[in-house]
Amino acid sequence: MDKKEKVLADFYLYLKKERNYSNNTIKAYQNDLSRFVDFLPTNISGFDKVNRESIRGFLESEIDRKDLITPISSKTIARRLASIKSLFKYLLQSEQIGNNEAILVKTPKVSKTLPNFIDQKVIKSLMESPDDSTTKGLRDRAILELFYSSGIRLSELIALNIGEVDAENQLIKVHGKGNKERLIPFGNRAKFCIENYLKSRALSLNAAPKNDPLFVNKKNKRVPTSTIQRRIRNYIKLVAEGKRLGPHILRHSFATHLMDMGADIRAVKDLLGHSSLSSTQIYTHVKPEKMKSVYEQAHPHGGK
Repeated sequence: MDKKEKVLADFYLYLKKERNYSNNTIKAYQNDLSRFVDFLPTNISGFDKVNRESIRGFLESEIDRKDLITPISSKTIARRLASIKSLFKYLLQSEQIGNNEAILVKTPKVSKTLPNFIDQKVIKSLMESPDDSTTKGLRDRAILELFYSSGIRLSELIALNIGEVDAENQLIKVHGKGNKERLIPFGNRAKFCIENYLKSRALSLNAAPKNDPLFVNKKNKRVPTSTIQRRIRNYIKLVAEGKRLGPHILRHSFATHLMDMGADIRAVKDLLGHSSLSSTQIYTHVKPEKMKSVYEQAHPHGGK
């Protein structure tokens, strides 16, 4: 292990132990930073020798990559740079470098794409797609309803235990990014479907072991990520067309429909577990004509 590899190993441990980052987030850092280290000339023995030109050169090389069918997006380039900046901030704070060259490199502008979402008229058909005569179908129906009812992330849904569902107050406790805990309300249909699913497993929300997984496979193990992704993608294909169909489209639909109904953007931000409003603001662009109408009616200078 050379000097740079040792520094990176310590950095990843810091992200896990001190920052409580998930394994998936750390893998993203590892992917970005390993590409960066591979790009650096062999005569750069440590990160203290890296300057802004080296970082810019790496980003330019990523943009110009010839081994990809589709060019790297500005969003990916921005993430690569964010990983490098996080590393150099850590190195400066731990006094391993005396100057942070990464802070001098500007982040490229990321073009915002509107999120895919399922029309409200199609949601009912989607929810009725699973076969509720089987335990697997009841599970899938409960998963679909809870996704759409709460807007939680796939990782948050998989990690749910039975004890984290408060049936009386219709709240679920989830652990989001950075292990941040939040309470999210869910609807009557989701509650009904969860109770029916647990009943098929001879369990109930009140009597089941609190640390048992809420959603399981046929081996009674926590249902794998790939299983949920595949099954939800197949259900959505039955009722809708488009790209990137999967669990995340239900999160998008949850947020989009709330915004369409006039929900406060800060409330939607908290429900989604976003760390800043900028992540939530994308949903305000889905129906610009509606936002304009609200503005014209509510703002003192908005009227024609």
